Amino acid sequence: MRKEILIIGGGASGFFAAINIAESHPDYQVIILEKSNQLLAKVRISGGGRCNVTHACFEPKDLSKFYPRGEKEMLGAFHRFSTGDVIEWFAKRNVELKIEEDGRMFPVSDRSETIIDCFMQAVKDLGIEVRLKSNVKEIQKETRFTVILDDDSKLNADHVVVAVGGNPKLSHYSLISQLGHQIEKPIPSLFTFNLPQSKSNELMGLALDAEVQILGTKYSEYGPVLFTHWGMSGPAILKLSARAAIELYQKSYQFKFQISWLENTEDFLADVRKNQAAKKLINTKPAEFPNRFWQYLLDRAEVYSGKNWGDLSKNELDRIESCLTKDIYEANGKTTFKEEFVTAGGIDLKEINMKTMESKLVDGLFFCGEVMNVDALTGGFNFQAAWTSAWHVAQNV
Repeated sequence: MRKEILIIGGGASGFFAAINIAESHPDYQVIILEKSNQLLAKVRISGGGRCNVTHACFEPKDLSKFYPRGEKEMLGAFHRFSTGDVIEWFAKRNVELKIEEDGRMFPVSDRSETIIDCFMQAVKDLGIEVRLKSNVKEIQKETRFTVILDDDSKLNADHVVVAVGGNPKLSHYSLISQLGHQIEKPIPSLFTFNLPQSKSNELMGLALDAEVQILGTKYSEYGPVLFTHWGMSGPAILKLSARAAIELYQKSYQFKFQISWLENTEDFLADVRKNQAAKKLINTKPAEFPNRFWQYLLDRAEVYSGKNWGDLSKNELDRIESCLTKDIYEANGKTTFKEEFVTAGGIDLKEINMKTMESKLVDGLFFCGEVMNVDALTGGFNFQAAWTSAWHVAQNV
């Protein structure tokens, strides 16, 4: 009898699982069920429409450290299928990836459509059936699975793969709960910091490297900070939002964070006081600072930018030093990073065999992608987890 595999979710991990299952088991019937009328939505918008496929981190132990949730659990999985394997997988399908300076990897074409076309062609070639507007409302398991859709139609399967992503607005978690699984409440994990009415918003578009620390927590990150018209974004902020996702949720996204804009502040201030005392502040700034950012910091320190360095009082110098090394902001809310929605939370990893991605509670039920309590920093790591977990599903159905 021909085995039947149902994959719930037409996103990155769902397609990757389906393709790998069908290639390994050409005698299986594989069906993808997608509740909406759009496939591979996150693939399409990732990386500003270029698709950040993975990250050039090739050592599994180093790679796992980019996962605030799932670091220990994914380590073994990365040893079996990791970044190099993803690169090879796409290369075999004539999709070449390139590495950018920050380690992110994209298709050479710089188009998400390249990845989507690759998947859609594979699905066609392998005879995988894709059904749109097929929302699952119930999963039953006796000897085999019975999957019931919204229109009360029923599908039978030997294995069910849940690859529905991590959006907390979706109803799929109730389906999984009915099968006995515990769900860690999904909360946002990749977002920017809102600073309503802040003068910093006038610097929209500027980006500077800085050390950012969330006060009252252990979390700090160094990297580019991007000013936006609503607050702050950029890699340093986004990494913090992922690492501190749970704590910031508990604070209702009302928190203070501190920025150190200049590493060698003491050396800079000593130099200008000694060697450039007759020069005006506005004309003597750290080399990496844009003019309008330097003026912004002097205004923040409440020091007249037309003054000479030699004429500053100790109190004025202290205020400048404080703005350079301990510039404090009060966040009031968050904003989703672009259109990319990543969550912390999902199926408790203790209830999943992380070697096979099979449920420990229901034989034949598999999980992959963000529906599990696995999430990562920005930079291609969330897709890597999707590819890795989906590959393991395909090896074990």
